[in-house]
Amino acid sequence: MHQIAEPRRAADHGRTSHRAPGAPATSTTPGAPFPVQYDRTVQHDRPALHDHPAQYDRPALRAALAAASEDALIYDLDGIGRQYAALCSELPGVAIRFAMKACPVDEVLGHLARLGSGFDVASPHEVAQALRTGVAPRLIHYGNTVKSDRNIAEAYRLGVRDFATDCLEDVAAIAEHAPGSRVFCRIATTGEGALWGLSRKFGCSPEDAPRVLDAARTLGLVPSGLSMHVGSQQMTVEAWAAAIDSLAAVLEALSRRGITPDRINLGGGLPALGVSDRRGRPLVPPLDKMFTTIREGMERLRAIGTAPLGFLLEPGRHLVADHGAIRAHVARLTSRRRLDGSREDWLYLSCGKFNGLYEMDQLQYRLEFPTHSGGPFVDAVVAGPTCDSDDAYAQEGSPVRVPRAIASGDPVWVHSCGAYATAYATRGFNGFAPLPYTCVGGPALDGGDA
Repeated sequence: MHQIAEPRRAADHGRTSHRAPGAPATSTTPGAPFPVQYDRTVQHDRPALHDHPAQYDRPALRAALAAASEDALIYDLDGIGRQYAALCSELPGVAIRFAMKACPVDEVLGHLARLGSGFDVASPHEVAQALRTGVAPRLIHYGNTVKSDRNIAEAYRLGVRDFATDCLEDVAAIAEHAPGSRVFCRIATTGEGALWGLSRKFGCSPEDAPRVLDAARTLGLVPSGLSMHVGSQQMTVEAWAAAIDSLAAVLEALSRRGITPDRINLGGGLPALGVSDRRGRPLVPPLDKMFTTIREGMERLRAIGTAPLGFLLEPGRHLVADHGAIRAHVARLTSRRRLDGSREDWLYLSCGKFNGLYEMDQLQYRLEFPTHSGGPFVDAVVAGPTCDSDDAYAQEGSPVRVPRAIASGDPVWVHSCGAYATAYATRGFNGFAPLPYTCVGGPALDGGDA
């Protein structure tokens, strides 16, 4: 029997139904005004330890974890492929542009390209990596609104003709260094309801968007469309509805100026399913309702447009997070007395924030201890191996139940960490190198160094 340190939750990773059985109650995370779904079948003050639920059973990935004798990050290409097919089934006709920043792994990118995906890129280096998959340049969207003259010129030289923008200065630079290109004006969103709201650095107001696209037209660019992003790991339907409202208002304003966009980029934000929040409460995204809202929103926007309107989507973590896992090991389980006199247990792992688990200040990953089948247990703070105080689960979060008998060197499986694990890893903070990776399934079976 394997043990997983996480709250009990039920979530369906299949293609047709993504919601947990029953109707979970709602709660609200700090900084998220919209209600966020939690599984209320769990006592959330302390994550419970339980058997591995069938919903998370991924035989190929688990077999690879069991076979690994050294630490490694493992991607299940077939699982990623099934997730891609499920997304295409939910949103038929929508062109997928995988957000490369979520998983810049050549084998993963190549597999998605073979399935028909294009790519959302943010730099000339990502453009070049995307092109190595064999994808056509027309399937590459430069979605970063922050780019230098040199970035624009190099992307244009490599064949990119779709650029996101959000200001007049950027439009002028695109016109000079990528003449005749298509531009998408990014509309700002509040980011409410997301674990990572993208509300300040990117996007202009709906009122400014017509001015931006009008300037693009004047400078010889093609005002091709609008784009948005509701925030990463978005947990609410309301955020999608509000963003579509903004897009509808801008489309109407553009029509009055005689500007007719032909595409809408709905951005990223679709969540992963197998993670918990910083207090250990399992996040249960209402995916079915999200997809319904998106489909209804697309029909609404098509009705407003004066020309046929196509749609793009830029999923990242939604495609890869739940199909990647880390085989790590225990550095040490310790117990120390705090300055206030209370005792505190710490589980130190061989990987942490700087070599695979960068998002651990906002998320709790599910931990499985395959060599320990039962208790007794201790409640421990989980941390990485480096000499950095930030290399730990959020201090105010809930501790994780850990087998008391766990020993240095014992294997630990970290689930649902396929998103951003390679992208955020440092070159070797404190001498702890990035994890090597391998891929199972798909046509490419050989891995490399992350």
